[in-house]
Amino acid sequence: MRFATILLTCLCLARVAHAHEFWIAPRDYTVATGDAIIADLRVGQDFRGAAQSYFPGKFARFEVRMGDRTAPVEGRIGDIPALDMPAPQEGLAIVIHETANHDLTYRERELFERFVAHKDLGDVLERHAQRGLPELAFREAYTRYAKSLVAVGDGAGTDLAVGLHHEIVAGLNPFTDDLSGGMPVQVLYDGAPRAEAQVEVFARGPSGEITQSFYRTDETGLAVIPMAPSTEYMVDAVVMEDTGNDDPDAGPVWHSAWANLTFSTP
Repeated sequence: MRFATILLTCLCLARVAHAHEFWIAPRDYTVATGDAIIADLRVGQDFRGAAQSYFPGKFARFEVRMGDRTAPVEGRIGDIPALDMPAPQEGLAIVIHETANHDLTYRERELFERFVAHKDLGDVLERHAQRGLPELAFREAYTRYAKSLVAVGDGAGTDLAVGLHHEIVAGLNPFTDDLSGGMPVQVLYDGAPRAEAQVEVFARGPSGEITQSFYRTDETGLAVIPMAPSTEYMVDAVVMEDTGNDDPDAGPVWHSAWANLTFSTP
C-alpha cells in the first residue's frame, strides 16, 4: 500500500509539476535551538499544493547549510514531510533542493504559449520557429532549484550562493535585518547575475490572503521586493534554455530551469 501511494504521487506530480511552482514549505520558519527543521516539498499554486515524499530518485541535491557546515537531508523513501532533521546549530539555515531532470510533451500549443508569456521567457517562440521545431509533440526537460531560509535560535547569518544552476539569493536576513527598504534578491544563472529577469513573488499575509506581484532585475541581477510583517514569501524565476537538440524524436528540445526561494518575516 505504501509503495502504491508513492507511485501514484509520483505519477500525479509528473503530470502537473511543470505547470506549477515547486517550493520548500517549512512547517515553521523559526525553530528553537536543538529542535528539528521540518519542511514539505510542495508543487502547486498560491502556496497550496501537494506535498511530495522523500524520494532520492527524484532529486539530485537535498541538504541544509548553516555557516560552513552542510548536512545532507536523510530519510526513508515515502516520508512526508520530506525534511525532518535536528538543526545542526544555531543561526540561519539554508535548505537546498535540486530536483532530478524531468520532461513533458506539449500536446496543446496554447499551453506552451501561455507558459512562455506568463514566465516572460523572451523570444522563445521566435527561436522555436527559427529552429524549425514542430508546434506540437515536442518535449521540454525541466529542473527545479529551490531554497528556503529558516531561523534556528537567534537566526543570525546571511543567505549566500550555493552553486545552483539557477538561484535566488536574499540580500538581507529576513529574521534579523531591517526590511523597511524592502528585500533585495539577486538572481544568478551559472553563478553570474541574470539581468532583465522577471521575478514573480507570492506573499501570504497573516489573514491568509495571497497576493502576486512581478519585478524585474537590474543589470546586476538585483530586484527589491517590498516587505510586510508576519508574511510568508515565495520568489520565483524561470529561464528557458536551448538543449542543442533540434530533433524532437531524439529528446527534449528545450530545458526550463526554475529558481525558487521561500522565507517569512517576523
